[in-house]
Amino acid sequence: MVAIAYGKRPGLRKLTYYIACSLDGFIGDPNGDASAMFPFVDAEFLEFLTAEYPETLFTPARKQLGIDDLPNKRFDTLIQGRASYDLALKEGVTRPYAHLREYVASRTLGESPDPDVEIIADDLVGKVRELKAENGEFGIYLCGGSRLAGALRDEIDELVVKTYPVAYGTGMPMFGSDFDVTEFTLDDVRAFGNGVLVRTYGRKR
Repeated sequence: MVAIAYGKRPGLRKLTYYIACSLDGFIGDPNGDASAMFPFVDAEFLEFLTAEYPETLFTPARKQLGIDDLPNKRFDTLIQGRASYDLALKEGVTRPYAHLREYVASRTLGESPDPDVEIIADDLVGKVRELKAENGEFGIYLCGGSRLAGALRDEIDELVVKTYPVAYGTGMPMFGSDFDVTEFTLDDVRAFGNGVLVRTYGRKR
């Protein structure tokens, strides 16, 4: 595999959009449901995820897998949209990524359901630039969803795209935004026996 630098120098914090998608580029069905991809998380792929991206797993899942004590490897901060956060709230979980500093971008959520989760209601881009400018050895995990990624497309430094061998035909796009060509360079590809590809791209600036 190609070695990738993940923001290990002070003052160089990447915003990484780490996302699962179908062969035709959708991160979920028209309602955002991505459950058709779940069956492909087999033993081989899960071993890769826990070894390379342990902090992208929900805190409850980390506890079940016995990896809750693993140190952060790539990220120390997470940004997600209201719809993504609502999935956890429906399960009674107010801090789904308790091992990370959590932000939720929402103009409608109002007061945070958890004192350790900060709501970004205004100037999303300004807040992200502030976080990227912080000193630190870890990056920022952009969890989704589609509209949030579209709003932050100019700020994304890296894409980690987990492509599952299913086609949706229609659904929620990876970027919910207007047409605008943005170039990335391919840094790494990892293929798995279940047909999943994990591609890493760096922003071409």
